Amino acid sequence: MSYSKKHTLDPTNWIELHSDYLYNYTISRINNHDVAKDIIQDTFFAALKGKDNFKGNASERTWLISILKRKIIDYYRKINSAKGKAEVRMNFYSDGEREGQWIEERVPSTWDAEVEKDIENEELSKAIEKCLGFLPEKYAIVFRMKTIQQFETEEICNELAITSSNLWVIIHRARTQLRKCLEDSWFKN
Repeated sequence: MSYSKKHTLDPTNWIELHSDYLYNYTISRINNHDVAKDIIQDTFFAALKGKDNFKGNASERTWLISILKRKIIDYYRKINSAKGKAEVRMNFYSDGEREGQWIEERVPSTWDAEVEKDIENEELSKAIEKCLGFLPEKYAIVFRMKTIQQFETEEICNELAITSSNLWVIIHRARTQLRKCLEDSWFKN
């Protein structure tokens, strides 16, 4: 029969005995000084609350590390989950009748470069459609089928009863005329 030593807890010495070790463990996984300190504090608090559940099968440090690991996992779950994001409140308006906090997920999006790019793309699409209207009908049809609808060359040739070399001549002429039209109308605005 083997004898295994039962370990005990000494919460009064946790900070002195384990805080540096726990900090080094945490900072290597979180890489944020303030967050690491908060997680260690949460770990000590959870350990105090759960000290009656300590069975003594592992050392005090091993037990604290197991709690710490769960706290680190909880931290990453919170920052990566929709629920965690929804819990973050932020001020959007600082004064006036719309003053108040918003749940982060519901904050109106800002007009950033992505929105501007979407608007430009929409304007460009309209300009291309307008310029396609100035092309000979066959050029517009071939250009749409090949470039916009992405039909295969063989499909277009069969559908329109043209050769592949004829198709590429039409595409070239359509692109040249479209470029001229866009330079004259869209890019000069």
